[in-house]
Amino acid sequence: MRILLDTNILARAATPNSGPARALLLKATEDPNVLLLSGYILSELSRILRYERVRNLHGLDDAGIDQYIADLQSAGATVELPNEPAVPVVLHDPADDGIVATAIAGHADMLCTRDRHLQHPDVRAHCEAGGIRVLTDLELLELLRESESAPDADE
Repeated sequence: MRILLDTNILARAATPNSGPARALLLKATEDPNVLLLSGYILSELSRILRYERVRNLHGLDDAGIDQYIADLQSAGATVELPNEPAVPVVLHDPADDGIVATAIAGHADMLCTRDRHLQHPDVRAHCEAGGIRVLTDLELLELLRESESAPDADE
């Protein structure tokens, strides 16, 4: 499964605890899953992780943040976004268009987010038209756990 984790999920996964975002990140990087990233997502994540209020949650210094980003790059597949601007999709927060563009360019099966703008019915419909399901972290984690416990079709 090709999975795009929004920056809000990736930022939560940087915390050292064993919360759902961290569990989801680990599952998203296990075969046969592929974690999708882009320069846009990595840049946004680097910026967000450096906010003081976010630093207080994850406890990483600049070197730790850089290492987390490098680890993500090693574990995931970075896709190139088209040079031309994407058609606006997330009208209530145009900054989120880069997330949708990454999902489309990476041929994502799942876009995982807790962002209400990406959960908007119009955004969901746009993504679903391209074969991309939009789920929360808890929904996707449950789906991945169910698929792990389901018997193989070959058995």
